[in-house]
Amino acid sequence: MPDGFSAGDTAFVLVSAALVMVMTPGLAFFYGGMVRAKSTLNMLAMSFLSLGIVSVLWVLYGYSLSFGPDAGAGLIGNLDFLGMQGIGLNDLAGTIPVTAFSAFQLMFAIITPALISGAVADRAKFTAWGLFVALWVTVVYFPVAHWVFFFDGGDGGWLGDRNGVIDFAGGTAVHINAGVAGLALCLVLGRRIGFRKDPMRPHSLPLVMLGSGLLWFGWFGFNAGSALAANGVAAMALINTQVATGAALIGWLVYEKLRHGAFTTLGAASGAVAGLVAVTPACGSVSPLGAVAIGLVSGAVCAAAISLKYRFGFDDSLDVVGVHAVGGAIGSLLVGLFATGTVGQTAKGLFYGGGFEQLGKQAMGVAVVAAYSFVLSWLLAKAIDTTIGFRVPEEVEVAGIDQAEHAESAYDFSAIGSGLARSSAAPATAGTETAAPAAAAAPATATATAVAKSTEKTEVDAR
Repeated sequence: MPDGFSAGDTAFVLVSAALVMVMTPGLAFFYGGMVRAKSTLNMLAMSFLSLGIVSVLWVLYGYSLSFGPDAGAGLIGNLDFLGMQGIGLNDLAGTIPVTAFSAFQLMFAIITPALISGAVADRAKFTAWGLFVALWVTVVYFPVAHWVFFFDGGDGGWLGDRNGVIDFAGGTAVHINAGVAGLALCLVLGRRIGFRKDPMRPHSLPLVMLGSGLLWFGWFGFNAGSALAANGVAAMALINTQVATGAALIGWLVYEKLRHGAFTTLGAASGAVAGLVAVTPACGSVSPLGAVAIGLVSGAVCAAAISLKYRFGFDDSLDVVGVHAVGGAIGSLLVGLFATGTVGQTAKGLFYGGGFEQLGKQAMGVAVVAAYSFVLSWLLAKAIDTTIGFRVPEEVEVAGIDQAEHAESAYDFSAIGSGLARSSAAPATAGTETAAPAAAAAPATATATAVAKSTEKTEVDAR
């Protein structure tokens, strides 16, 4: 291997890439549990489709557009690496092979459009979604990744390298980008049938908790891996990720208790994700105390932000805007307050003697990425909707999108039905054995009904 190669750094980045890949199935479970049972498979499939489409496009031209030599003004990479040509085994990006760096960044490109899917749950055609993913990563994600992540001694991306916007692991390129795109899509597709009228509670909170746990686990690769070396910056990013996520979980639950009177598991899972989102741009530039502050703020603010869809009337099905767009903006802006200048970057925030300069740069980055993503995402969605149609027919949405789009259902209840039939056909002598369980079931049913009514009341209060 060439001089400068580090086997330890390479192993660390490869493992981090694998961790980030796990985040996309984790997101699928997180979203899949939040929708109604009739849409579960479709929600899972939308995330998995991103794994397929983006992986292929990344090799064809995505890596070249994102990390190829700048084609001009820091806006886009050139086409030197089409098909990953011209990249040898001994070519290094710092201390790791370029191929390892490319694999790591590919996983970021995969999960970003998958995040958008939650905004249009229950109502998007699968073919239209696949087309949108392919077009969106091409004209939105790849250019923005170049702006933010490509560094070349001042001749790289125009936001990160040329203007000093700090985004350690993707607060702008990933979360604001995806969150604002989600807003554009839900405006184009319109509201779900029954929005603000029918209860649309998560069908499986255990799936939600499982998904959030996988996201939390994988996020250590997402953030610590962005140091691209097994060093002190990676260690600081990891601890910042952990404490910010814990603080955001607490912040969300406290807000929820004060506002709605209960600590919910959905709130705990959502708060954790909000903290992960917010600390992503900041984890390589703040101290653990700063990370705790970012977590507390993001947890409470994102919990409040998800109610905006009821105030303004847009149907963001799974709160992509409230968690990812708002959380990404919070984390990006707070870098301008809490950056110490002693962790990974030398820039200092307002609270560490840096004045308002870095805060202004962060605000510019947030505004530019949000505006670009919204306009391009809206235009792409509108074009698809006008040509092939983006939304499923009304009868499909009401009956359930899983059967219509995938010819499958997440849960097979036929065995339960046959079991009930066999039970009803049992001889009369078995009546004394089945009476007790039936009687015991009555209080449980009453309790479940009471819980459902209480949950509905909480939802109505939130709206």
